[in-house]
Amino acid sequence: MELKGKTLLEWKGYIDSMKILRIVLIIAGILSLLNVVILYRISNPNIGFAVQAILSICVVGYAAFLLKIPKKVHVIMGVLCLIPLLLILFLFVYGNVSNVDFTEDVVIVLGAGLRGDGTVGRPLARRLDAAIVYFHQNPEAFIIVTGGLGERAEITEAEASARYLIERGVPEEQIFLEDRSTTTHENLLFAKEILEEGFSDGFSAVLITNDFHVYRAVRTARQVGIDVNRIGAYTDWYTWPVNYLRETLAILNFWFFPARAL
Repeated sequence: MELKGKTLLEWKGYIDSMKILRIVLIIAGILSLLNVVILYRISNPNIGFAVQAILSICVVGYAAFLLKIPKKVHVIMGVLCLIPLLLILFLFVYGNVSNVDFTEDVVIVLGAGLRGDGTVGRPLARRLDAAIVYFHQNPEAFIIVTGGLGERAEITEAEASARYLIERGVPEEQIFLEDRSTTTHENLLFAKEILEEGFSDGFSAVLITNDFHVYRAVRTARQVGIDVNRIGAYTDWYTWPVNYLRETLAILNFWFFPARAL
């Protein structure tokens, strides 16, 4: 027997495979939603949390009606999902390929949120740890730590970062604080002012941020007039969805609305 060009056996195999896919998608959606809930309790919330939560619910809903959705819609959905996945893959690769030569004059560490007690959070700690590793290879380099006073914070991100570095053996006299900024653009703009004052004959620099953030940070540095090499600090795997989804939106905003992204 044939049904719309397929034998009964082929249709049964198709339906069985779609049922398996439905179970996989439902489990993936639920786990993703749990990931959002857990991270929300231990991290500083951002738009990435909302995006991941919405997508998680959409995945579960899509899976629930999987067998009733026309094949053309599946194809369209697949193409629409492929585009951001390719962008995320690009950001991951770019952020994990360093091009430093360990002769740079200065290291710029971009700021990130602090914990409630004023200590550095894990993303910022990863950046600072990468700066320390670099410093061991090039102990003549100066380090600029960036970041102003966040909401409900008692000290600036720059001050907390400087303390972290000093406690781990970086000489205080080789650390500069940029403690006025609230955005990546301001991080780099105000860091440039420090660099131009301290290195009147010119300088070479390396920029350190988490790997998902490297591409936009390097592009922003070039916008403000700093030519930088790059190091991408490790991002904890369980924060990948939130961070890469948020960064994907930030990149699209950066490309299509550059003035608003400043």
